[in-house]
Amino acid sequence: MDASALVPSLLAGRNPAGLDGFDLVAPGLLWSETSSALHVLRWRGLVDEGLAGRALSRLLDRKIQRVVGRELTETAWRVANDLGWAKTYDAEYVALALMRDAPLVTLDARLRRGAARLIEMLAPEDIDTAQR
Repeated sequence: MDASALVPSLLAGRNPAGLDGFDLVAPGLLWSETSSALHVLRWRGLVDEGLAGRALSRLLDRKIQRVVGRELTETAWRVANDLGWAKTYDAEYVALALMRDAPLVTLDARLRRGAARLIEMLAPEDIDTAQR
């Protein structure tokens, strides 16, 4: 799951339906992207300090395996090249899905369009019907 799909679930205080049955893995940048997104929402006044703080605590407590390292970085570099992307941030999520032969849960339409030919892409509402 990427930050676009994780933030709403953290704010809601629950996983998307069916997600509890999955082993969650993410590149290390998930925590920076997610905490940044939560901070932006608070800074813009779209959520109050209390809700933002609870969502941040949920992020830090959530059982998600953090993946970093050479293989992920090199695979993300290749993915970015293959997809014609200048940056490798989103490519890390795609690379990890490729490495684990797993779907990527995202709300990011650009990411879905760009990487759908390489990996299975799911929106949170698709999780109940996905194979585990």
